Amino acid sequence: MDTAFLNSVPQAVGIWLIIVLLLAVAAATVSVPRLLTEPTPAVTDREKYATEVALAAGRAAGTAARRRAEWEAAQVAVDEAWSAYEKADQIARRIAAAGAYPVMSRRRKPGENVDRQRYLHRAASALCRSHDLSIDQLNDVFAHRGWNPRLHPIQQEAVLTQAVRAHRLEDYLAAVEEERSAWRGAEAAADALSSLRADAMAAPLLVDVPEPVDQQWWAEQWTTTELPAAA
Repeated sequence: MDTAFLNSVPQAVGIWLIIVLLLAVAAATVSVPRLLTEPTPAVTDREKYATEVALAAGRAAGTAARRRAEWEAAQVAVDEAWSAYEKADQIARRIAAAGAYPVMSRRRKPGENVDRQRYLHRAASALCRSHDLSIDQLNDVFAHRGWNPRLHPIQQEAVLTQAVRAHRLEDYLAAVEEERSAWRGAEAAADALSSLRADAMAAPLLVDVPEPVDQQWWAEQWTTTELPAAA
């Protein structure tokens, strides 16, 4: 019996070794194709997040470029509006100085008031077409709100130039406000772009890739195969 027992021990050991080898081959056959064809979910999530952040940064770059172009255009508009105001102010001052000499009063001819009114309407319409007067100002001229159509043309010219100066000043103030708004928009777009670029650079480090689970699987397999031998 002792001899039979001793002879059976190598056979049992050999059987267990064959079982372990078969299990190892089966595990390699199952795990290797899976690793080759299916990317690790954590890696996929990381790459997807990095791609989305990169795309967002690209869109933000386009937005920042547009906002900066709008701000630069607004700066040009401010300069142009100020130049137009300075020109209107100089003309108004010159006409006002010329009007310091009173117009000789004389008896008006029949229909002269109508001619003066027509002159005012034509002059105001021409100034509106050249954007020296606003539509609201032109409506006031035709409705005679704040305007005296019976004034002498020289006096009408002085009043018109003052109205042009007031309109150009309003345009300048509006351009300044638009420039400030465009600057705030450009600053906000630049900040958003900087933040997204920082996120894009840090994206590969935000998601940790877990260690493969194969080591745990092999540990379980070896523990299972070693139990009978230990017993």
